[in-house]
Amino acid sequence: SEDPSVTLFREYLRIDTVHPKPDYDAAVRFLERIGTDLGLACQKVEVCQGCVVLILTWQGTNPRLRSVLLNSHTDVVPVFEVLGWGKGRGGARPCPSAIMAAVPCRGPGNIYARGAQDMKCVSIQYLEAIRRLKAEGKCFARTIHLTFVPDEEMGGHKGMEMFVQRPEFRALNVGFALDEGLASPSDTFSVFYGEKSPWWIKVKCVGSPGHGSRFISNTAAEKLHKVINSFLAFRESEKQRLKSDSSLTLGDVTSLNLTMLEGGVSFNVVPSEMAAGFDIRIPPTVDLKAFEEQGAAWCRGAGDGVTYEFIQKYMDQHVTSTEESDPWWKAFSGVCRDM
Repeated sequence: SEDPSVTLFREYLRIDTVHPKPDYDAAVRFLERIGTDLGLACQKVEVCQGCVVLILTWQGTNPRLRSVLLNSHTDVVPVFEVLGWGKGRGGARPCPSAIMAAVPCRGPGNIYARGAQDMKCVSIQYLEAIRRLKAEGKCFARTIHLTFVPDEEMGGHKGMEMFVQRPEFRALNVGFALDEGLASPSDTFSVFYGEKSPWWIKVKCVGSPGHGSRFISNTAAEKLHKVINSFLAFRESEKQRLKSDSSLTLGDVTSLNLTMLEGGVSFNVVPSEMAAGFDIRIPPTVDLKAFEEQGAAWCRGAGDGVTYEFIQKYMDQHVTSTEESDPWWKAFSGVCRDM
């Protein structure tokens, strides 16, 4: 027979919360049902139309103390067809998007689905931990809140960003929060006490249009080519820096990827405008103002008519203290050492 937590995990994964049309309602109903079964108080906050933050609360014996917040998100990124998941059962075969999105593909000892790592597994781990603690008769002085937010994969602008401005969040009296981390294939888990700053930048290039049969000067494509070369040259330098220095981890370098290209109306028309989108993740150790100036210089170097805008620009580089004098870190690390 299957462990009840695994059964719940499978059920959660089968709820299709893949962008661009996630079924938030079904996910909230599922989580609310589990919370009710565990005797947790349930609260739903619609921060904007169609975007609900669910709060499950295990009341502490001293609710005046600052609470512990366990956060996770219900949404997952889109899926693409992949090969290889069916090895051992007749060879590799494609797993259709619809299956990957909504129904776990079962393999020996593993569960494959959107959100299996990012991050429906963590939601179930939080709930399973509370179930076991309650079954052991445990209770705590501090109140424990579980929040489930709807649009983390889209930047959190219609979820957590709006939620923290509301009185319902302030009423949670949060002192310490845990969120997602990095999946581990072993029994060793890393603790992350800082967050990269995610920047989504759209660079737009305006140039001379014309017929596709001619050598048009000052085209948008030529400018965009220069921009892309500059950004990707930096990407390669950071990639090589990570590769050549064994003391560095992915969190120590800036990752950059070209993720979107826009422009053009016909094969035989040179467009007047083209654009590229970049996903950049910057470590807390990097000077953000200097980095932005470097990006602006790359754009200036591509010619006139090149502009950029931020779709997302996270500037908070706060890092949690890992000194023993910090009460939260001391409590957290102490328990880990004891285990």
